[in-house]
Amino acid sequence: MANSSAGFSLVQLFVMGGATMWPLTLFSIITVVLVLERSIYFFYHNLKLEDLKEKVGNAILEGRIEETIEFLESHTRRRMGARILLTLVKRRFLSEHRLEKVVEAEALNCISSLESGFSFLTALGAISPLTGFLGTVTGMISAFKSISEAVDVNAQIVASGIYEALITTVFGLCIAIVALAAHSIFTSVVDRFASEVEVLCSDLIIRIGESRGNEHDD
Repeated sequence: MANSSAGFSLVQLFVMGGATMWPLTLFSIITVVLVLERSIYFFYHNLKLEDLKEKVGNAILEGRIEETIEFLESHTRRRMGARILLTLVKRRFLSEHRLEKVVEAEALNCISSLESGFSFLTALGAISPLTGFLGTVTGMISAFKSISEAVDVNAQIVASGIYEALITTVFGLCIAIVALAAHSIFTSVVDRFASEVEVLCSDLIIRIGESRGNEHDD
């Protein structure tokens, strides 16, 4: 075995960790893929709403509905907010209560798309350290078995066995930290988007009601 003061390559650490390193490696790959996929998805689907709020709100009050629909339809592919507002504008003739329900359903659909994969990150954050701990326990069993069979037992043999056994716990904890940190960040982004959408849609529904009142007055 290499001297404890020497560094180890990933391959050496993998071998030292034992069979449990296989599922941990799989978990680490899945975690990285999920984090990258969600990051790219969030970047691709622009979640900003300020420009939509100003343009759509003014257009509704000024009666430029068709122009608003064309604008929103041109942005639905890359903007979640545009999808929700397009539903609102197209269904503007519904009663306020029904309009709120329709918009809420579309918003939930978009939020569900944003949260895709979150449950896997949560699961990986829970399973990875447990798998690592399992590897440590089995490694300790193996280490103590070797110690019991050794003729000459010294502190170095004991420390080396425990050292190798703890490698899987470290790997498991690292995976869990990345998975849970990413989940927390992504959840924060989605929650902020959901809150902003709720406020924006409520404001636009009020403006639609005002525009209806103006039409009746005319």
